[in-house]
Amino acid sequence: MKTETIGLEKEQKINHLLNSQPPGVVYLSSWLTENGFSTQLLNRYRNSNWIYSIGTGAWMRVGDKPTYQGALFALQGQADLNIHPGGKTALSLLGKAHYLELSTKHITLFGGSEERLPTWFLKYNWGVKVNYFGSSFLPPQIGLQALEQGTFSLLVSNSTRALMECLYLTPKKQELVECYEIMEGLNNLRPKQVQELLEICTSIKVKRLFLYMAEKAGHDWFKYIDLKKIDLGKGKRSLVKDGVYISKYRITVPKTLENYE
Repeated sequence: MKTETIGLEKEQKINHLLNSQPPGVVYLSSWLTENGFSTQLLNRYRNSNWIYSIGTGAWMRVGDKPTYQGALFALQGQADLNIHPGGKTALSLLGKAHYLELSTKHITLFGGSEERLPTWFLKYNWGVKVNYFGSSFLPPQIGLQALEQGTFSLLVSNSTRALMECLYLTPKKQELVECYEIMEGLNNLRPKQVQELLEICTSIKVKRLFLYMAEKAGHDWFKYIDLKKIDLGKGKRSLVKDGVYISKYRITVPKTLENYE
């Protein structure tokens, strides 16, 4: 009788914990341990077909299928990490990059300069190639927004931050002309939000390119940006050889970008 009571209590305990998180999310071993579940107990639950492992340190509820979004939800909510969909991936999730390939085979994630993706995340086959960039050119908490992903919300870069993340990757990992095409579609950005991100951004390259592209695109919101409050650094920046020098922003850009109509 006593054994049955203990079994029932454990069953209720795991049920309660599993139900405290939305369906489809990953459960981190570290978070489960903090909530009173030892490795031994987790292995018992696995043997009882309650949960299954997707790698060392990560579990799923039986019946749920892992997605990279559900894994990121765990990293954000259970591990308190700032890792999030950024760049073109964020723009695509926000519906701001309609011309981009929707069934993309790559996802772009950004996190803090000291943050790393756990091994189980890197090893698991999500069906897409994961490109992760740890950086500190923008603060971790500013410029993110909650986006519904089925049963849960995920923090992703908003349009302004996402484009800045794209520009951060130029010119080696992201084409400048494609960044400009994205900028052209961002005609309804909030000037206050743009101003804030430009003022706290530490990448001179990103700030100069962002302002150059915004002005070139002729967006109405650009006239509300106070350039005097934005530190654009000193000296010239050459992004390509044999390009066009833009004296106002002291950058050399590809001819294809400057001549883009």
